[in-house]
Amino acid sequence: MASISTAARKARRSDAADWGARSGIVARGLLWLTVGILAGNIALGGHDQADKNGALSALKEQPFGKVLLVVVAAAFAAHAGFRVLEGAVGKSEWYKRAWQFSRAVIYLFLAGSTVKLLMSGPKKENASKPTAKVLEWPGGQWLVAAVGAAIVITGLVMAVRGVRQDFTDKLDMPGGEMRTVVERVGMAGLVGRGLVYSLVGYFLVQAAVSFDPKKAKGLDASLKTLAAQPYGEVLLWAAVACLLSFAAWSFLEARYRDV
Repeated sequence: MASISTAARKARRSDAADWGARSGIVARGLLWLTVGILAGNIALGGHDQADKNGALSALKEQPFGKVLLVVVAAAFAAHAGFRVLEGAVGKSEWYKRAWQFSRAVIYLFLAGSTVKLLMSGPKKENASKPTAKVLEWPGGQWLVAAVGAAIVITGLVMAVRGVRQDFTDKLDMPGGEMRTVVERVGMAGLVGRGLVYSLVGYFLVQAAVSFDPKKAKGLDASLKTLAAQPYGEVLLWAAVACLLSFAAWSFLEARYRDV
């Protein structure tokens, strides 16, 4: 066991772990950048699919798109490996280590989704189908409401973290004007992502309260519902700004993350 622990700690300090940490964040930024561009096209009257699958499909359609998706999947998988090492040998409290393992699962899911789309083609996300199944379970309505509320709370916590600039303690902060850029982009990115998350969680809670799975919406449907509201065009462009801000923050985090 001691030799395994020693090997894990050595791997955690390796250049490969550093690469895995940064490459996954860059891939995340590329994904959110593409979603933001697709959302902008919707605001201009287009019919794009502004979510994870839509973004991956759009990337696949680019020159050398399949190669790009292979690189993206590898980056997500590498970042998942870094999170596992952080959870296993990081010097943190148990709940912070648990959070690292949960992040590893998320990045593995992103890697798997990328590979699946690469091999089988695009598929439109439909949040109402799994929601409908869960609502049929005993206590399913409460479970859906709890998940939706948890997403809303997560989004709000993320937004508060952005306002308070709590993210700077994980960065090797630059000096001068660049420090101000990182602080402001980080604030805008985390607040923006938090608000977008809260929007998706709100629709999930609404589906539970009304016992109507059709009201559960993924990111794409949430944005299009937002566009249909009074002042919807303004709200949608605000959401586009949120998405692009988080993409910009991801690239800066990849550069300055204290790995």
